[in-house]
Amino acid sequence: MTDEANNADDIGRRAMLQTACAAIVTGFVVSPPTDARAATQGADNMSAAERNEAPLGARLQGVQHFGLTVQNMERAYQFYTEVLGGSEVFRHGDFQGDGVQNTLLADQEIEANARGVNPRTIGVPDLRSGAQRLDVRFIQFDNMVLELLQYREADQPMGSARSFAEPVEHMSPAFPRMMHICFYVRDDVDFNKFIADLEAESARRGMTQVRANRTVRVMTEADRKAAPRDTNTNKVTAEPSNGWELIYCKGPEGEQLEFVKALGPVKKRFADALAKRQQSIVR
Repeated sequence: MTDEANNADDIGRRAMLQTACAAIVTGFVVSPPTDARAATQGADNMSAAERNEAPLGARLQGVQHFGLTVQNMERAYQFYTEVLGGSEVFRHGDFQGDGVQNTLLADQEIEANARGVNPRTIGVPDLRSGAQRLDVRFIQFDNMVLELLQYREADQPMGSARSFAEPVEHMSPAFPRMMHICFYVRDDVDFNKFIADLEAESARRGMTQVRANRTVRVMTEADRKAAPRDTNTNKVTAEPSNGWELIYCKGPEGEQLEFVKALGPVKKRFADALAKRQQSIVR
């Protein structure tokens, strides 16, 4: 978001690997168009002048971070660091003023103006005057960075449990624009136990929103809790996803999370796709 943030994870060639790993983490490996693929070839050997005229793909280092706007900063921070083991890169806050308002929210102000409504009615904070503020924290995982953002009233302290806007109520993954964060679970981990432990640890911390789905039909929270542990994990056997295991889970902010394992045939597909991409890049 800021120049400092953009440089936080600037670690050379590892950024290219992060892009490929991000594809594994999110569960998608997309074959880029021919011109985009060609753009990566010889990208390391370009001069600055050549790079600035090259296709867009040759100007990227990869995915730097995913962002999540939260209601309770301290709660979210505790979950992603103490429960899931991420490490803080840095935090920055109290963002306000005309520049940050225009950078982050111009499109929403245009939308409010077109509708003839007060921007606040569609969830647009007033960073321009400083009535609201923005805080961010960056958390490093092995192959991606997660940015936590909180918009708060100016009279609320950093890390507040009170946000400027109310949380979105319906978090179904079927909504267009809905996103999720996916974590890659190690091959030798007991997946069903992992989720049981995640739910228990989160509950111990009062994070009652952290609830995983089951593979059997459940109509109440009591049904979900009573389901056998082996119904925690959906194991896919159909090609081309054979070996894919997944669990959908809500996080402490109600955000959509996914935990996956890629084993057997599907693991090889991801590995082959990564190797093919790396081989296509002329070093």
